[in-house]
Parts: sequence; C-alpha cells; structure tokens
Amino acid sequence: MIIIGATSGIGEHLARISVQKGYQVGGTGRRVERLKALKEELGENFHFIEMDVTLHEQAKKNLIHLIHEMGGMDIIVLNAGISNYQAASIIGMEQMIIDVNVSGFVQLFGEAFQFFKKQGHGQIVGVSSIASLFGSSRAAPYSSSKAFISTYMQAYRQRCNKMKEDIVITDVKPGFVESEMTEGKKGMFWVADTEKAVKQMLQDIEKQKSYSYVTRRWRLVAWLIKLTPNWVLDRI
Repeated sequence: MIIIGATSGIGEHLARISVQKGYQVGGTGRRVERLKALKEELGENFHFIEMDVTLHEQAKKNLIHLIHEMGGMDIIVLNAGISNYQAASIIGMEQMIIDVNVSGFVQLFGEAFQFFKKQGHGQIVGVSSIASLFGSSRAAPYSSSKAFISTYMQAYRQRCNKMKEDIVITDVKPGFVESEMTEGKKGMFWVADTEKAVKQMLQDIEKQKSYSYVTRRWRLVAWLIKLTPNWVLDRI
C-alpha cells in the first residue's frame, strides 16, 4: 500500500494501522522529518519518499521510485489535500487548493491507473469528503475540489466496468475527523477520533467497497443531503 499524503491526520494514522496489520506501506509528503519519524517508529515495513504533488513530473518519478523500492504496489491511497493556504490573495489561496486537491490528484491517479492496467489488477483509493456533496460558501474551492475527485473516480469506475479492468476504485468520504485540518474550526459535529475513522476506512478498503463513509453515521447525512432540494442548500 502506498499512501500519498502520510505526514498527518488520516494518512499518518492509516500508515501506522496498516503496518500494524502486516502491510508493507509506502508514505509520501512534503514534511520529510515526519516521514523519518514514522520510519523510526514503524521500522522496515515502512518506506517513504519526499513528494510535493504540485510538482507533477517529479511527483510521478518519485512514485515510480517508491514502487520499485517496495517491489510493487497493489493499493494506492490518494490522500494529499489542503483546505486552506496562506497566500497574498484569495485567488492565490484558492489556486493552491486546486493545484493540490485537483491537479495533483489527477496526475497521480493517472500514473496509478496506467500501472494497475499494465499489472492487471489494483485498487485506487481517493479521499474526497462529505463536503463533496454540496457547495460550501465558507470553503468554495475545497468543497468543489472534493466534488471533482468524487465525480472523477465515479467516471473511472464506470470505465473499468466497461473495459473489464480489474481495478477497484474506492471513494472515501470522511465527515469531521480529528486532524490538523479540522483543528480550531467552529460549527463541527460528530467529530470522529482519527484512529476509529481510519480503522473503518481500512475495513472498507479491504472489502473493496466503491464508497466508504467514515464514520458510518455520515452515510445518513449524505442521504439527507442528496434528498435536499438545491434551493434549500443554496440558502444554508
């Protein structure tokens, strides 16, 4: 299993729990010191490489290098994402969110898809969000980027079915989960312990589910959102 974005939150905990369950895990991220700390903690079953997903060609080269170092790849978890960014302008902040959450995702998704297509099997896990189900006035680029991820994966799931490709596409939709991304934010409810959320996520990955809501109760919220008329959502 290779986790893109393994230096904090869901990615870090997934790396830890997966190694504990016997997986060979590769992790990437920009904060090398955190990857080194994970290596010291998890030992020989954890491999890592520095990666900035906005540097597309270098990121793809680093992914290939990590695959070769690990002797292969059966699962990739595309978890790298940001919800805000310090920038000189709102436009600059929003562009960086799109660069990481959309452009970075697409580049590595494509690389993984081609690798699994050539290999004959594999599983691509993309971490979208409950926020992908509706536009948020407080986080327009974030909710939009997550909607893109979810729809993109759905389209590729259809493509795999039509082409009879043995590639599983899993869309993980977390609600509020304890992490640096949610720290200090107001208006949150049902905030899940990270370890609990990640354990459920890994169970769904192992079951090769198409959709994973973590924690489970967020499936109800998703159902309610889908039933809510747009004119109501537009006034929230």
